Amino acid sequence: MAMDSARRVLVVDDDIGMREGIESLLEAAGFETTTYASGEALLAGGAIDSAVCIISDFKLPAMSGLDLLTELRARGGHPPVIVITAHDAPGLREIAERKGAAAYFSKPFAGSVLLAAIESVARSPGRT
Repeated sequence: MAMDSARRVLVVDDDIGMREGIESLLEAAGFETTTYASGEALLAGGAIDSAVCIISDFKLPAMSGLDLLTELRARGGHPPVIVITAHDAPGLREIAERKGAAAYFSKPFAGSVLLAAIESVARSPGRT
């Protein structure tokens, strides 16, 4: 079956439990997902242009979520990025937004809030 980019979400998190939890939530809501354990794996995967958005953890082993966001912006034409983190700190949300994050959530967050953010970016005119 061909992937529908309007319903495909890429998830980047080094915590397998979090990756699988988000994947289950999204699939139950009708999204197709592809998961990655690192930002490098996402960049090498070649599926970036086929997604409605990317959900990325902030703290990853090598390339951080913000580094990934910076790299995606440098490449241009990427889908919106939602940053999630268990390591919230003062000013981190503002930094993420300044770097172009479409949304920012501290773990734990309600699944409904994440789904609402994905639906919002999916409906945004001129998504890049």
